[in-house]
Amino acid sequence: MTAGPTIFDRTLLAARLRRARALGPATFLLERAAEDMSDRLQAVTRKFDRAADLGTPADAVRRAVMAIGKVTSIVPVGWGEAELVVDGEGKPLVPGELDLVVSALAFQFVNDLPGTLAQIRRALKPDGLLLAAMLGGETLTELRQAFAQAESEVEGGVSPRVAPFADLRDVGALLQRAGLALPVIDSDRVTVRYASIFDLMQDLRRMGATNALVERRRAPLRRATLIRLGEIYAERFSDSDGRIRATFETIWLSGWAPHESQQKPLRPGSAQQRLADALGTKEQSAGEKAGD
Repeated sequence: MTAGPTIFDRTLLAARLRRARALGPATFLLERAAEDMSDRLQAVTRKFDRAADLGTPADAVRRAVMAIGKVTSIVPVGWGEAELVVDGEGKPLVPGELDLVVSALAFQFVNDLPGTLAQIRRALKPDGLLLAAMLGGETLTELRQAFAQAESEVEGGVSPRVAPFADLRDVGALLQRAGLALPVIDSDRVTVRYASIFDLMQDLRRMGATNALVERRRAPLRRATLIRLGEIYAERFSDSDGRIRATFETIWLSGWAPHESQQKPLRPGSAQQRLADALGTKEQSAGEKAGD
């Protein structure tokens, strides 16, 4: 597999996740994703013998998946040196060994998401399912805007401060590119309110989600920039009670390894009934005007 661009410093990301565990992790997004994962799997009318949880922090998703009684076993697959790592850092998944792959709040920090999805597709048995949640493009939009304005005013330029999360259309295209059948994409947005920008940043530290971009600015954030950031954020994104808003968007993606039993689109021209007959209307040619 050809290595893609290196966007995230994964060694630094691992250190940030360890720090989050030491601080006492903020898990409200992960718990929300685990509950939603459980609901979505409940709607699938089949069971899964062998499943893998790819990169999800902690065990909330594994507990939720096992609790519904549709999965016989699920193993965590991490990003560490001795475990599976996509991005070319570790051993690949074994082709055709899994019935189900789940992941929550991990894919947004993968350097080579197309390669990751391709590995998952190969690892799934025919009619195996991928169900994952990742942070989407609207996540922390307020923080991105406020940071850009503050740095521009105080420092005369803008540096990468918040990860470039994918949008809905990009993720759908990547599922199809990976060869997954019946792809489904949707999103869930939640607005969290904080007393100040400092409380938001503390939560981001406790999620292990602070800046791990390779192209990040190495110099510490200047005090003047931080003060102006807080002012801009409060001016543009606060409610009448003074609390500020932060948007988190979760993109849900699912797709199946192709199998002959799956529903397929009809061939063009194979319909047995005209649409006009089904609707009880008169069929018109493309050049015919209504009322002629």
